[in-house]
Amino acid sequence: MSRVIRLGMFIVGTLILLAAGIFLIGDRQFLFSSTYRLKASFKNVSGLNNGAPVRVGGIHKGTVRQIQLPTQSDGEMTVLMDMESSTQDVIKNDSIAAIQTEGLLGNKYVEISFGSNDAPQVNDGATIGSLPPLDISDLIKKANEILDSTSEATEHLESISSNIDQGKGTLGALVNDKQIYQQAKAGTTAFRENMEALKTNFFLRGFFNRRGYQDSAELTTHEIARLPAQPSIQRFVYDANQIFDKTDSAKLKNQKALNAAGKFLEGNRFGLAVAVAYTGMKGDAEDNRVLTQARAMVVRDYLVKNFKMDDSRFKTKGLGKTARTNAGDAGKVEILVYPTGSTASPADSSTPSSEGRINGGGAGNE
Repeated sequence: MSRVIRLGMFIVGTLILLAAGIFLIGDRQFLFSSTYRLKASFKNVSGLNNGAPVRVGGIHKGTVRQIQLPTQSDGEMTVLMDMESSTQDVIKNDSIAAIQTEGLLGNKYVEISFGSNDAPQVNDGATIGSLPPLDISDLIKKANEILDSTSEATEHLESISSNIDQGKGTLGALVNDKQIYQQAKAGTTAFRENMEALKTNFFLRGFFNRRGYQDSAELTTHEIARLPAQPSIQRFVYDANQIFDKTDSAKLKNQKALNAAGKFLEGNRFGLAVAVAYTGMKGDAEDNRVLTQARAMVVRDYLVKNFKMDDSRFKTKGLGKTARTNAGDAGKVEILVYPTGSTASPADSSTPSSEGRINGGGAGNE
């Protein structure tokens, strides 16, 4: 075999290896596949580099193309990802991106969760939600803090145990004095019976069973003292019979009826939104007040859980009995949306809140 032929074979072999390498690298980076771009924002992307894999359902289906710095010091890092087009069938608008680590100290990659079936598909250039990454140094620091606090708690418990054995303090007296113990036990039993009676109250039964609240004070956690004076820019009105399973219940039966309000809050800027509930004039005034507080809370919880919004601007108002001619016996729920700049005073939990005025203005759905 001549020298020229050997040289030619060497050059051809080298070109074949080079082409194979280019193909493998290009396939891994999806250079020869149809792709689209996604974005996700993170406070910290420590360890994540350009070219890092993006996985969907644990399968490599994309690549981190670029990591952009924020334009302001309090902003977030933006991760640009090129995704294989086939992933648009499972990645939806409610999918979540999270920075993960291969093993305990391995390379970083981005994992994207599947979206829900009824959520819309993502478009090219869309931004999806994200979860803050777990930093191993923070994990070690927290573990050390837990160990330190556990050691201190052990020493404190030993001291408490010693005082109890010596009959010191209230607990020591309870343990060592049987008469005091029996009195305390009787009081605890009475309190438990009262709480069970409250949980089985006819109009809160559905509310407690659904939400698991054990403290009626939570019904006013987000309640305001009165509605803003300015008119609302949008108003959604629902008959209580339309969304609750019974006239005396706060248990939702038709949540999807609230979705129009949720989509409006998710897609528009607003200063304040209030879920307002009220009943007609039948029934006990105090019972109806608590019932409307529960209904307003349940409606708010559903919308905050299922739609993206600033929940600190979403409040509640239980008006109780009203003389409105359109209230009906079961009552209504209104979701009032106020313009940017609107504020409201928090409710005083020590006294029943006054009715307040439901403002007109804006387009409603009634």
